[in-house]
Amino acid sequence: MGDNLRDIPEFIERELGESIQARTDALGTFKELGAPDLCHIVKVNVKPAVKEVTVSGRSAAHGGSAADSRNEVLDLLHHSYHYVSGIDASSSASLAAYLNSLTYAIDESHAWFSKGAQWRIRSGLYCCYNAFSRVDVRVEVKIPGGVESYAVNVRGERQEATAAIWQETYVTAMLRSILYSDDANYRIPGFRKQDPIPDVDAEKRFFEAAEQMFFRGWLLGSNPEIQVPTIVNNHLTAAIMKYCQESFRFDLAVKFFEGLFQREPEVASLLAQAYIGTDEELKAINVLYEALKQFPQSYALLHVQADFLRGKGKLEMALRLAKQAVNCAPSEFITWAKLTEVYIDLGDYESALLTLNSCPMFTFNERDLQRMPKPAKAHLPIRNDIDLSLIDDETGRENEASHADPALVRLPAPSLRGTFASAYSLLTRLVSKIGWDELLRCRSLVFVMEEEYRMQKEAEESIRKGSQVRTMGRDEGIPEEVPPREQLLSPNGTPIPIIKISTESEREREQEEAEEEARAKAVEDALEKTAEETADQSMEDIKLDDLSLNSDKDQEETDVQEPQENQAEKEKTNGDSETAAAEPTDAPSVEAPHVPIKGKPIEKPSAAAASDEEEAEEDEVELSFSFSNKRLCDRWLDNLFMVLYEDLRQYTIWRAEVQHFRNVQAPYRKSGTDWEIYGDLATRLHHREEAKDAYQRCADQKFSAKALVRLLEIYADEGELLRAMEVSIKLCVYQERWYHETIYPTAIAHNLNKLILSEGLAKVQNTLIALNTSPAVFKLMSRFLTRAKTFDVPGATR
Repeated sequence: MGDNLRDIPEFIERELGESIQARTDALGTFKELGAPDLCHIVKVNVKPAVKEVTVSGRSAAHGGSAADSRNEVLDLLHHSYHYVSGIDASSSASLAAYLNSLTYAIDESHAWFSKGAQWRIRSGLYCCYNAFSRVDVRVEVKIPGGVESYAVNVRGERQEATAAIWQETYVTAMLRSILYSDDANYRIPGFRKQDPIPDVDAEKRFFEAAEQMFFRGWLLGSNPEIQVPTIVNNHLTAAIMKYCQESFRFDLAVKFFEGLFQREPEVASLLAQAYIGTDEELKAINVLYEALKQFPQSYALLHVQADFLRGKGKLEMALRLAKQAVNCAPSEFITWAKLTEVYIDLGDYESALLTLNSCPMFTFNERDLQRMPKPAKAHLPIRNDIDLSLIDDETGRENEASHADPALVRLPAPSLRGTFASAYSLLTRLVSKIGWDELLRCRSLVFVMEEEYRMQKEAEESIRKGSQVRTMGRDEGIPEEVPPREQLLSPNGTPIPIIKISTESEREREQEEAEEEARAKAVEDALEKTAEETADQSMEDIKLDDLSLNSDKDQEETDVQEPQENQAEKEKTNGDSETAAAEPTDAPSVEAPHVPIKGKPIEKPSAAAASDEEEAEEDEVELSFSFSNKRLCDRWLDNLFMVLYEDLRQYTIWRAEVQHFRNVQAPYRKSGTDWEIYGDLATRLHHREEAKDAYQRCADQKFSAKALVRLLEIYADEGELLRAMEVSIKLCVYQERWYHETIYPTAIAHNLNKLILSEGLAKVQNTLIALNTSPAVFKLMSRFLTRAKTFDVPGATR
């Protein structure tokens, strides 16, 4: 149609300016680098009957009523928007140039024997978020007319766009383009991605601006695994390291960080990584040594040194550094995660589990994406020179809901984000080392299991109830309950005396001692008389319910003390009763089996408080359970064990089915979506060969960008140049179809740079020529190889 842009996506608004208002309202919700740039344009239909049409629609054409004129004006206005990234936002002129370039992208519709309606862009507005100052920089262009630039803060107020704000805006826009070029969480329909650094001059300008803004980079935020951004751990440093690492141009990083190291010694953590990348390990060690003398508490420096030692096999030394890093930053996830990795390398899996359980977990914040009103229409054009046969999956298209296995679709692991995804990766690495059964054994050794915890709580509750009953009885003066009389006979038929503990005050003790001596004498006489009459007589005629025995040592030894070797036999005979024992300091203890209280020294009965203290001490001894050295497993880690169980269960079922069909020599058929999920599952569980096979089967049945990216990584690592080039061609056409014009940094460029490093640029070019692709596809692929030569990627001279 003549009112749409050619080869550029568009979303038609229902009301004029609703997308701009939605962005203004969303400014306060941006927490990190912000949403993609927004480009809003207003197009007008040029007709002879219409002399002037304003953006607001207030002026009307000549003739007719005011209402008819207004409706006609609204019909002649088209207001749309699209998202874009990679545009040079260093000044208002560069953004105005992009808006002006859209005037040459309007389709021209042709009628029979004449041209159709003529459309032209009347005005445009470009919005670019500045994450340093938290403002939205906007450039408004009126054609014909002028250019106006200003900034809008979170309250919707306008302010001047100064030179400092423009530099911050430029750096922010570059960081979004570099960090989120292939981020699955930063994808929205109709997102046009331009190449942020197309030439060497643009690269030089970016690094100069990044150097000036380096010490304010912590304002931008950091990766989800880092709680507190620092000078060396933030989005700015992450973007610089990604830009240099994925092209293997570590010399560029060395040059950038060497100047900053003189101003801030902690930058040595980044400089040392760059030195190691250029195989200058001695320089890296010297830099770390000098920096650690000034910043011994920097966990970033300790981590670089620990990683270097791990690579050299010095795991014990790396362990000491990892522990020190945890002490320096105990609230950071990455320090605990690094310590867990070292423990896994050492084979200390129990300590690895305990360390993983200690990791502080943070809530994952989604990427900054603004919510837009539903558009009236979406225009997603397809370029004419794109060979859609390479990415057309009509032959393998399937109904996802009916063909995908519900058990695979419901797996919870793919939904993990941030620190939880990193912790799950450590857990899967652990299970790949020792297996599921051994992991469960280690888990039961270091964590309190549910059955153990239940038994412990039941024991505590039982002892607590008994202690409460005894305490209430003593406080109220209620005598202890005496067991049934048939339980008070010893094995030889003689009665067993009941020992009661006095609970009276200290003032009555002297009187009680005399009374108790008399009672003890009476009991002794009664027992002797009863023994003479009959040996089988029970204690029916003897009333001991209210007696409280507290005789002297001699009386205890003659009348009450029983041999210790008979105690076990008595407890076995009367197993349903409890044992109360009194242990004096100098004399043998007086024991009263079957009495549900704990005895006290007979000579001087203790007060209730002292009794309670001793009972508490004895209770503590009884409650010393087997998991005194264990820890409680955090809820999030317990949930990750369940997630791992689901993954392992589905993986085991899959491999068993494959083996069964192989044994019976029958084909094993699954849908393309199932194979893609199986590939992700095997990748999570660190089964590389199984993942490769699953992704290949998925790519054979349908087009899947995710499966092709995984295959490209595998082929590049294995050096399979021909297969890697075939996959790269499909991905390149797919990205061009969806307006992804970024050359670097992308997954395609990174893996091609990896092949250029190992095979040489000449061999990669010859392989591309040998594939005999169409001229349009060859041109698309040649951009990556040309860039590698322009920026002098390692291997480009071979």
